[in-house]
Amino acid sequence: MQRQVSDRFLECLNALKADNKIRSMRQFALTVGIHPQCISDVATGKRDVSNEMIYKATELFELNPSYLFTGKGPLFTADKDVFDISEESEKETPVIAVVTDEIGEERIVHVPIEAQAGYGQQLHDPIYLKELPTFTLPGSQFNRGSYRCFDIAGDSMEPTLFAGDKVVCSFVEPHNITSSIRNNYVYVVITNDGVVIKRLKNTIKQNQSITLISDNSYYSHYDLHVDEVKEVWMVTHKISPFMPNPSNVRNALHAEVDILKDTISDQSKMIRSLNSTVEKLLKMNRSTNIMPL
Repeated sequence: MQRQVSDRFLECLNALKADNKIRSMRQFALTVGIHPQCISDVATGKRDVSNEMIYKATELFELNPSYLFTGKGPLFTADKDVFDISEESEKETPVIAVVTDEIGEERIVHVPIEAQAGYGQQLHDPIYLKELPTFTLPGSQFNRGSYRCFDIAGDSMEPTLFAGDKVVCSFVEPHNITSSIRNNYVYVVITNDGVVIKRLKNTIKQNQSITLISDNSYYSHYDLHVDEVKEVWMVTHKISPFMPNPSNVRNALHAEVDILKDTISDQSKMIRSLNSTVEKLLKMNRSTNIMPL
């Protein structure tokens, strides 16, 4: 009997995902205040759904208790938008698409350089996202919220970020964008034109825009209206290529400098020798009254 309730509970969660009411099982778990592992255990049959899970899910997502316990009636008592977002605003800011594994755990989608040009137009397409590489990272912080990984190209964020680095970012919910963007923090901003990684200044309340600032002073900052912003991701971690021992780098640099010094010294000796030869020839010409050619 309890296993049947668990199966119906999972059926309701799958229906919530299919209707884009939740992004993933993990997001559902965090919304109702339980650990994501609990949902994973229910999905794999290691445990049955508890009365506490049912109570919270029924309260927040209006799961139908009659269906859960008897299998009769609709899955939900009423249609309800998640997080109390109105139907109109839900259409304006659709729930982001995510990629999950076989037990509903959300994976980190990696957006490489070659995929960033078209990302802004296809970011809500689950088929497009499934074609991108995905991975997971250890750590409890990655059990909260949605994460995405982007490659770094160019030098506009040097010396903070270099070409070849990767940044792992947490999703900024669209309805919280005004209060969530922190001044001088680094964010990935998605527009129709592609992906930009900049330090931001939040001026949304003043003029409905954000200022994008490069750490490389060679590049000028510029403003972007919020209507042009499709997604915002806050950079939380950086993945960089391994650097060799700094002492080895210094030794190699010193060796190169020594070689350069020796080369300059040899060239200086050669120039002095040539000058001496030219002076001797000039003296010989003067003594014989022969004009130089």
